[in-house]
Amino acid sequence: MVSYDGSCGKRQRLLVVANRLPVSAKRTGENTWSLEMSPGGLVSGLLGVADEFETKWVGWPGVDVYDAAEKNALSKSLAEMKCIPVFLEEVFDQYYNGYCNGVLWPILHHMGLPQEDHNDTNKTLQTQYDAYKKANRMFLDVIIENYEEGDLVWIHDYHLMFLPQYLKEHNNKIKIGWFLHSPFPSSEVFKTLPSRSELLRSVLAADLLGFHTYDFASHFERTCTRILGVEGTHEGIVDHGKATRVAVFPIGIDPNRFIKACALPEVRQQMTELKERFAGKKVILGVDRLDMIKGIPQKFLGFEKFLEENMDWRDKVVLVQIAVPTRNNVPEYRKVKTQVHGLVGRINGRFGSVSSLPIHHLDCSVDFNFLCALYAIADVMLVTSLRDGMNLVSYEFIACQEAKKGVLVLSEFAGAAQSLGAGAILVNPWDVTEVSSAIKEALNMPLEEREKRHRVNFQYVKTHSAKKWGNDFISELHTFSESEMKSKKISLGLPQQDVVQRYSKSNNRLIILGFFGTLTEPMKNQNEELELKLNPELKGTLKALCDDPKTTVVVMSRSGKNILDKIFGEYNIWLAAENGMFLRDTTGEWMTNIPENMNLDWVDGAKNVFNYFTDRTPRSFFEESETSLVWNYENADAEFGRAQARDLLQYLWAGPISNASVDVVRGNHSVEVHAMGETKGAALGRILEEIVRKKSTTTPIDYVFCSGYFLEKDEDIYTFFTPEVVSSKLSHETRSTSSSSNPSLKKKNLSTNVIDLKKGNYFSVAIGQAHTKARYVVDSSHDVVDILHKLAVADTTIATTSGPFSEREDYQTRNANADWKPWINYVKLRELAIGDTEPIDV
Repeated sequence: MVSYDGSCGKRQRLLVVANRLPVSAKRTGENTWSLEMSPGGLVSGLLGVADEFETKWVGWPGVDVYDAAEKNALSKSLAEMKCIPVFLEEVFDQYYNGYCNGVLWPILHHMGLPQEDHNDTNKTLQTQYDAYKKANRMFLDVIIENYEEGDLVWIHDYHLMFLPQYLKEHNNKIKIGWFLHSPFPSSEVFKTLPSRSELLRSVLAADLLGFHTYDFASHFERTCTRILGVEGTHEGIVDHGKATRVAVFPIGIDPNRFIKACALPEVRQQMTELKERFAGKKVILGVDRLDMIKGIPQKFLGFEKFLEENMDWRDKVVLVQIAVPTRNNVPEYRKVKTQVHGLVGRINGRFGSVSSLPIHHLDCSVDFNFLCALYAIADVMLVTSLRDGMNLVSYEFIACQEAKKGVLVLSEFAGAAQSLGAGAILVNPWDVTEVSSAIKEALNMPLEEREKRHRVNFQYVKTHSAKKWGNDFISELHTFSESEMKSKKISLGLPQQDVVQRYSKSNNRLIILGFFGTLTEPMKNQNEELELKLNPELKGTLKALCDDPKTTVVVMSRSGKNILDKIFGEYNIWLAAENGMFLRDTTGEWMTNIPENMNLDWVDGAKNVFNYFTDRTPRSFFEESETSLVWNYENADAEFGRAQARDLLQYLWAGPISNASVDVVRGNHSVEVHAMGETKGAALGRILEEIVRKKSTTTPIDYVFCSGYFLEKDEDIYTFFTPEVVSSKLSHETRSTSSSSNPSLKKKNLSTNVIDLKKGNYFSVAIGQAHTKARYVVDSSHDVVDILHKLAVADTTIATTSGPFSEREDYQTRNANADWKPWINYVKLRELAIGDTEPIDV
């Protein structure tokens, strides 16, 4: 782990950002405070990185402070404990009690979206959502104020789901990790949330996302796939070229804290007293918060069933339940409390006596030492959570059971079930009979079996501590971030000034553009039916570029001739259909560019397979051309589409293409079959020579701009113009043209001075690709539209000004709401937008 700044020798800083600081603050006087660090939880988790990093905490201090002098005094006191406060003030209630606990918490715990109270117009879903975003912005402001270059930022839980995106927008180089301490639901539950897409995309801005269990991580990935349409990989999520690592990090406890506590004289005394109190009886222990997900009613119903069916145990067992009160002001919590109290009364009334009660129920928290004593003397720990992120009570019980070797009965819906399941009895808490049977099995389990189960779980709890959890997460954040940096061998920022100025100074320019995802009209939403249309913002711009005698524009697409003719028929443009198999010059004449030895016998059989899967996959379609077939499921359900794509490939390989010379390309949402070896890069040499022949130009091409949203196999187009490759490719294409099936494409030998890019006038730009052969990357097709606008008026703009850009300006990609036109006046843009290509008055 790299944790030192080599330039100054100091430890790297780690900013731990959570809704609440791990500090209890009490006002002791005017502008004076008493602070106490809370044990356990994240504090224990960060012991593993304490020696490697200088850790600072950022969060709400737990108290409302409005006076500036008191804020300053509290901030100074907290600074001594390496804590930085975020004062949420009036936004806190709607942010925390409203959106966090009233909306997100139920969704994440599979309880669905709560019903909105339409009578309370001051506290609606929208006002709570706005407060949530505002609170996240307030956290952002505090972090920015305290951030130093090189800091790692570790964000915790669902309270701060917008924060990763806000931080990346401020500084894209910040390394960000985000960990969810609650469960993550299935996509069917999460998609009921109105703000689902915004929250998911915001979280995906982080570099590393952590979850307690594989199930939670899997639910998250599938939710992103189904709602956002992004691609899931074995490492995580790829969204618009941005890779986000998704990994599992089961949290633990500090086991030594509990082991040492059990050895304290005070705790041993309490253990002795408890053993005397419950002499002659087996003790079943429950320790839970009193809320809807902990399954306390289910626990009592299972225990009641056990007492009904096992009369011989009625005076020999007692259930001690610690129910820590939470949010008593919320009606749902009060309802659970009433239900629990009713069950306690009913069961004690049925099976109790004056001298003995089967259930001892405490509506309160207990101190740490007494809790350890209860853990140590219990024979059975009964955990019946209906949905739980991890449930560390299970870990605490095991840590205190070195002597007793008690049995853990654990809900299969608790995250701990995936960690401690080997040594526990797993139950479905909704099945009262199963819970009853598990209680009986635990009470009757022989010592040898108890020791075996305890040994397995105790070893796990000891080794998978909170300290290890924290160390693993930070190590992964370091490793993934550094590997991402090493894999990015290109600049992420297109040098806009250089692109425009070099274009203006060149004499023979070549612009090569992809079609789909580059020049097409963007879809307003992912459920919109796909219809290939030219982006209307490009109408005048493209015409201006095509009519420029110093500029040649080529559109390369896998689409067929008819589609390209329909869209680009009015432009003075070169078109390469079906990845260059057919070429149309500026006069509108199509030429065949298919090698004469190409075998297309496989097409009819493959077409039958594509038709079959199109019929059985709603909203999918396939495109047919003379030399290729493409099945597209972009508008279908993403998960079902991928499953169908796997089946389609099996059908193809087993039948129509089993012995054919074809390439099969699996795209993000497509399957393409085409003749082997035919890529955009492979065809470009032939296309370029035809352009030179038709134009009869003697001036070398001295500027190339190449951009598109290409499949990986087509990215050889980006390397075609590199100095060490272009000469050999041109000579190779010249030699190979004699085999062309069309005599019109037989070419004379070309000298290597057809292209002169020695001055670096070559810009290859990939759209939204995390790993690419292009030199530069932009986020979306909007960014390509922007740069084409600027190239279209570059000559007139450069001629009348020293340059519209500052020397240090980098290319800033445009978002949906950005004003991307300040560099050119409204009149010029209006003329371009409506297609008026008359001389522009600058």
